[in-house]
Amino acid sequence: MAPPRNVVKIAVQMREAIPQLIQLDQAKPLSTVLKELCDAWSLTHSERYALQFADGHRKYITETNRTEIKNGSILCLSTAPDLEAERLLGALQGGSREGRRDALRHLVLLASDLTFAREVINQDGLQRLGSIIEDGDDLGEVLALGLRAFLELMEHGVVSWETLSIPFVGKVVSYVNMNLMDASVQPLALRLLESVTLSSPALGQLVKSEVPLDRLLVHLQVMNQQLQTKAMALLTALLQGANPSERKHMLDYLWQRNFRQFIYKNIIHSAAPLGDEMAHHLYVLQALTLGLLEARMRTPLDPYSQEQREQLQALRQAAFEPEGESLSADRRRSLCAREFRKLGFTNSNPAQDLERVPPGLLALDNMLYFSRQAPSAYSRFVLENSSREDRHECPFARSSIQLTVLLCELLHVGEPCSETAQDFWPMFFSQDHSFHELYCVAIQLLNKTWKEMRATQEDFDKVMQVVREQLARTLALKPTSLELFRTKVNALTYGEVLRLRQTERLHQEGTLAPPILELREKLKPELMGLIRQQRLLRLCEGTLFRKISNRRRQDKLWFCCLSPNHKVLQYGDVEEGTAPPPTESLSEQLPVADIRGLLTGRDCPHIREKGSGKQNKDLYELAFSISYDRGEEEAYLNFIAPSKREFHLWIDGLSALLGSPMGSEQTRLDLEQLLTMETKLRLLELENVPIPEQPPPIPPPPTNFNFCYDCSIAEP
Repeated sequence: MAPPRNVVKIAVQMREAIPQLIQLDQAKPLSTVLKELCDAWSLTHSERYALQFADGHRKYITETNRTEIKNGSILCLSTAPDLEAERLLGALQGGSREGRRDALRHLVLLASDLTFAREVINQDGLQRLGSIIEDGDDLGEVLALGLRAFLELMEHGVVSWETLSIPFVGKVVSYVNMNLMDASVQPLALRLLESVTLSSPALGQLVKSEVPLDRLLVHLQVMNQQLQTKAMALLTALLQGANPSERKHMLDYLWQRNFRQFIYKNIIHSAAPLGDEMAHHLYVLQALTLGLLEARMRTPLDPYSQEQREQLQALRQAAFEPEGESLSADRRRSLCAREFRKLGFTNSNPAQDLERVPPGLLALDNMLYFSRQAPSAYSRFVLENSSREDRHECPFARSSIQLTVLLCELLHVGEPCSETAQDFWPMFFSQDHSFHELYCVAIQLLNKTWKEMRATQEDFDKVMQVVREQLARTLALKPTSLELFRTKVNALTYGEVLRLRQTERLHQEGTLAPPILELREKLKPELMGLIRQQRLLRLCEGTLFRKISNRRRQDKLWFCCLSPNHKVLQYGDVEEGTAPPPTESLSEQLPVADIRGLLTGRDCPHIREKGSGKQNKDLYELAFSISYDRGEEEAYLNFIAPSKREFHLWIDGLSALLGSPMGSEQTRLDLEQLLTMETKLRLLELENVPIPEQPPPIPPPPTNFNFCYDCSIAEP
């Protein structure tokens, strides 16, 4: 007879005692369970004990999380969390140096458990750890352990970062600014200051005033990847907390100190692989730098501004030879209007063209930069087009205005930073004026494409669509330098774009001949089975997921995979930079049979809880949750996929486990690719043979069947 649903078979261990194999009734209070276990081991005062998971992070069992206990779980009987917190904090206060070190090590191991963390915080544990950090008696392992334990406790969000005192933050700042410091201390101090900066504007100002940018540059130059990453994290946090004018001043100073060149040579092109966290911070730095262009992008040209009028005249004079000074005022105005028309402005008064926002004054900045940095290319562009027939000339100003809008869209200028994105362009750090340099390449590409398309004024929008595709395809290749970008984008001619479009269309649509469609339909079940098998194998390999909080982007990782028999999801926390752990070391398990359903996007509980105001679109697109039975309640296992592809693979794999159809975009693409390949293999013998729309008619039967052999006639 099967045991009741709320009864699980588990093992309970205790040091220097024979383990007990029991059937745990989940309806029974934990206090009663503890009393029975203590009686079996002849222990008194059962209230002094608690149950913990024996593996993983040794999480304490409470009435809230007891439903996580599954059949086969191994628990251990240990000291109650309040008594354990009291013991460890007592050792911190009055123990020897070695005793304090051991207590801190144990505290770090247990601090990730919320139950234990609450007890430590309730017993003024943060204040005692703060005293160790502020006293700074031991600048080595003890201080590093104190900082790590403090960070682990604060990460639970029980206490706000804004409650930290100014002397405490100042002491942590001193560890960052100190020259001779233990290598394990400064990354933790930088991480703590990053959290303070992101969470408390007031304390963030203190950090900004006390931590010089030069000091962060020194940390970035140390060949220690962890220290570099944390220094970059604090730097981007300070930039995010600054107002636009302060941010511009800080970035200008960093650029003067060759910060960009250092990133390009020593971080992007470092021998060590670039970590996910560093890639995110480079993305944030790129986004904040491009964000400085937003003010110009959203400011229209002021026709009453003397400076802006002079810039327009300089643009005109750089393209055309000045006429004699003897012209009358009317002739001069008429000549200027005609030359502005030749420049490609749609109005005789160019200020009217630049009143559009976006791109506003940013388009004027681009045109001036091009005319000053590449005067020969600028003059050639304008004069070449002004001498063409009217219907074939490429309007420089109109093209520049539209191209500036296009570049702002492709580079996400003015958009808020994503919490998880890592999509930075290495070539951005190869130039001081990357946006303007990219425009210079793009405007010459537009002129080249215009000539290849033999375009007229009526084809302007079509040309811009092709240029958008050329730029987007080349940016997606992540070229490492502007020269490489120029080479690749110029190789992507209009003819090549048409060829790529046709190839993609054939891959997407295939042939429409009925026999081929019928063959594809017959191949689909077999190929879907192959895709399903691949998805399940990918789940068995497992994936590292990153934990995301409401407050900030976390740097903690956890690993999840499917057991080889496809019956259990196994998961647990892992350390940054370590290889995926073996499945037997994962502490948490979720039977596939307990899964109720699969949620994605805004339906996920961890997305709803974070609130719409703080989320970006990409976070919704990467979120999914598994709902499962936990006792009588419905619980959720929440995920944020590291990439769109990984999201599709997991959604497909989980759908296959639950018997649901695999309907992701990745499945559609994979199926289309496999169908195309398999169809081509089947039709190799029919190459260059036209396939009819209708099958050939069946010929009429013969007039007689004398050719048939009669098997009933015996041979002599």
